[in-house]
Amino acid sequence: MKKLYSTIDKAIVSTMPTVIFEGRVHEISDMSAMSEALCELSHQMVIGIDTETRPSFTKGKTNKVSLLQLATHDTCYLIHLNCTGLTDGLIKLLENGDILKVGLSLNDDIRALKQRTVFEPAGFVDLQSLFPQLGITDMSLQKLFANLFHKRISKREQLSNWSRVPLTEKQRRYAATDAWACLKLYDEYVRLSISGDYVIRAEIEEEKTEM
Repeated sequence: MKKLYSTIDKAIVSTMPTVIFEGRVHEISDMSAMSEALCELSHQMVIGIDTETRPSFTKGKTNKVSLLQLATHDTCYLIHLNCTGLTDGLIKLLENGDILKVGLSLNDDIRALKQRTVFEPAGFVDLQSLFPQLGITDMSLQKLFANLFHKRISKREQLSNWSRVPLTEKQRRYAATDAWACLKLYDEYVRLSISGDYVIRAEIEEEKTEM
């Protein structure tokens, strides 16, 4: 039985080995590369999705979403929206209910994307609506991944400049890892829901204290 925890302490997460996406990462900043990416993604049943926005350190100023990450199990496409915008092909993908787009806190991502171009989202699956069904209450991506896979997602690049083209290698891997991790979590949720092969415990720190 897989042991899961309703909550998991951040200090314990910090001791876990770091996980990073090791597949192919493609940055998309022109229409030719976009067409190739959408052709590949159109054949997928489920993809991981995430966005990044260049942080603003000026009060009252916000930036438009800079990057859209779309991940399969072995490839992640990093789409520079400042260069491409939301193309007709991208909108078609985001409105396609037959292709599941799995992410975390998707209302925020969808709202940010709609600030660029209005579209009718379909096929979006928010992990925050799924894992409470297993008894898990800690809903951050880092804590969910640590809970299910005992590995830590680094957040060091979170506040970096996401409008940069090209991105640094650290940015590329960070962005790809977040989208891919959502896909991994969804796959594991489906597996556990079908098999029932899990047990929920109290917070891991409390359990260690009791032992």
